[in-house]
Amino acid sequence: MRDNPLYNAVLDGDARGAKAAVEEALAIGADPQDLLSSYMIPAMDEVGKRFDDGEYFVPELLISARAMKAGMELLRPLLAETGAKPVGTVVVGTVRGDLHDIGKNLVASMLEGGGFKVIDLGVDVGPEKFTAAITEHHPDIVAMSALLTTTMPGMKATIEELTRAGIRNSVKVMIGGAPVTRRYAAEIGADAFSESASGAVREAKSLLNA
Repeated sequence: MRDNPLYNAVLDGDARGAKAAVEEALAIGADPQDLLSSYMIPAMDEVGKRFDDGEYFVPELLISARAMKAGMELLRPLLAETGAKPVGTVVVGTVRGDLHDIGKNLVASMLEGGGFKVIDLGVDVGPEKFTAAITEHHPDIVAMSALLTTTMPGMKATIEELTRAGIRNSVKVMIGGAPVTRRYAAEIGADAFSESASGAVREAKSLLNA
């Protein structure tokens, strides 16, 4: 696997190389799902492992996620044509009053790199917008981010809104962000917490296997 140009391009954060590797593989008849599951997802798994081990840092995560996205732009329509199913669907967003998006974008990219379909609601997302997206898309997970202590209550408000709407039990809730803790996640009734983008992928997969 380590000799595969697509795997290495994603691992090294080479967006141009990833796109070229996908194009070359497709030209000789490679299966789009195989390219994703055999090379791109394992490469992102390795990126996450290196981040956890302190070998990679946020810049490396970002450029690898960008390389993954470059390859996915070519594969996504082909996967849709074949009816290939994603690992799961995740709605992501930064809560109301918070305009920080780097962490949220990184989590979204890592989740997509892990084989999830991601619906990104952006920043400053209120409880009603999360609720509407869940009603429309029927995701497996909703992932909320907050980078300010003053906006963290938006996570609790969203969970309460999901309960009022009668859809809380239909979706798993995962939260994260610099000031967010596992204790806070438990206090507000979230199903999972992650302190890193790579950890978010593991938590999401764990939620689906629960």
